[in-house]
Amino acid sequence: MKQEMLTQENLDKLKDELEYLKTVKMAEVAEQIKEARSFGDLSENAEYDEAKNEQGRVNSRILELEQIIKHAVVITEDMYAADEISPGCRFRVLDIEMDEEEEYHFVGTQEIDPINNKISDESPFGKAMLGKKVGAIVDVETPSKDVIKFKVLEIIK
Repeated sequence: MKQEMLTQENLDKLKDELEYLKTVKMAEVAEQIKEARSFGDLSENAEYDEAKNEQGRVNSRILELEQIIKHAVVITEDMYAADEISPGCRFRVLDIEMDEEEEYHFVGTQEIDPINNKISDESPFGKAMLGKKVGAIVDVETPSKDVIKFKVLEIIK
C-alpha cells in the first residue's frame, strides 16, 4: 500500500474513529446480534441478517483505517519551503484564460473534497501546483489533454 499523506488533525480524527469502532460500535453490533438470535429461527431473521451485515461493514472500515494509519505520513511544515505550495497550505490562483480567481486548500489524500476546493497531489492540478511559488505560471493538463494556465497569486501557510 502506498503512503497516505495526512495532516495531523486528520490522522487524529481517523484514530478516534478507529477507537470508537473497536470499542463502542463493535459492542453495539454484538448486542444487536445477541438480541436478534433471541428471536429464534435465524434463517428468516431479518434483524440477525442486518446485524451481521453491519458487523461486516464495521470490520471492513476497521481494517481500512488500520491500513491508512499504518501507512500515514504526517504532513509537516518543514517538508517544503515556506514560500512553496505544499500540503496543509491554502493558496489562491488566477485562471489566466477565464480571468477568475480561485482559492484551494492542499490536503492529504484522505481529505480530498474537490467541490470545496480541497485538493491533493493525486489530482493533475494538485500535482502541478505542488512546490510552486507566488508569481509562477503553471500549466495544468486536463483529462481531455487541454492545457489550462494558472498564475499563483498567494500562499497562505
